[in-house]
Amino acid sequence: MNWKINIGATANVALDTPNWLEKSKGIKMKHQDQVVLVTGAGQGIGQSIVSYFAAAGANVAAVDINADTLNASVNELNANVAGNIVAITANIAKSDSVRDAIAAVVEKFGRLDAIINVAGVGSIDAFVDTPDEHWDKVIAVNLTGTFLCCREAAKVMQAQGSGCIINVSSTAALTGEGPSHYCASKAGVMGLTRSMARELAPVGIRVNTIVPGPTNTPMMADIPEEWTQQMIAAIPLARMGEGEDIAKVASFLACDDSGFITGQNIAVNGGMAFI
Repeated sequence: MNWKINIGATANVALDTPNWLEKSKGIKMKHQDQVVLVTGAGQGIGQSIVSYFAAAGANVAAVDINADTLNASVNELNANVAGNIVAITANIAKSDSVRDAIAAVVEKFGRLDAIINVAGVGSIDAFVDTPDEHWDKVIAVNLTGTFLCCREAAKVMQAQGSGCIINVSSTAALTGEGPSHYCASKAGVMGLTRSMARELAPVGIRVNTIVPGPTNTPMMADIPEEWTQQMIAAIPLARMGEGEDIAKVASFLACDDSGFITGQNIAVNGGMAFI
């Protein structure tokens, strides 16, 4: 069985939380005029984060590889959420595409206050049967892509003297319960965060990682119901995560309330695994 996950690669553009637009109306404007870039923004966790930050007053650059999915999502959000969201199509596994995306954000808004790296891919492969191309793609997007986005964002933030970088890993990196390429890539993201946090702190840049557990997103829709129930049974809080759960933690990490937090990997997994 080969189950491929590609954030932003489906035609599902409906908001992942049906009552999200109504909920978003009450969000405090804690990110007023902040400039935030979100990758993997066309659906799932990335879409939830875009919606949350826009509702909280941020100027949001929504980045995804799938232009149709991204544009449909951004158009719907702009029509229903108070905020300013722009769509930028980019392939985060390509350095020139990442440079162009960051440059477009700075040209549009004049600065970059936070970047939230959500985009990721994966496939289910037995270790001994993993094709080279599957390994290469997962590492290229999940780890190298995160590195490229962080590097280009850090250049802008260093010149500003401030900034916030938030990476997204996975509980699979803690438990090892997942394909080898996916677990390795997401563990690498946590190591990258620690290294960046130490090096970039003196120039005013904070770097942290959110480590989600199983989350109710379109990419989970292809998983057999039996697997879903097994995952829920392993979660002490007895439910799947929602995109909003991740968005709220990202919001905290991107605001002044977390000004003394850097280099941390924060699990948002209902107690499924501990760091």
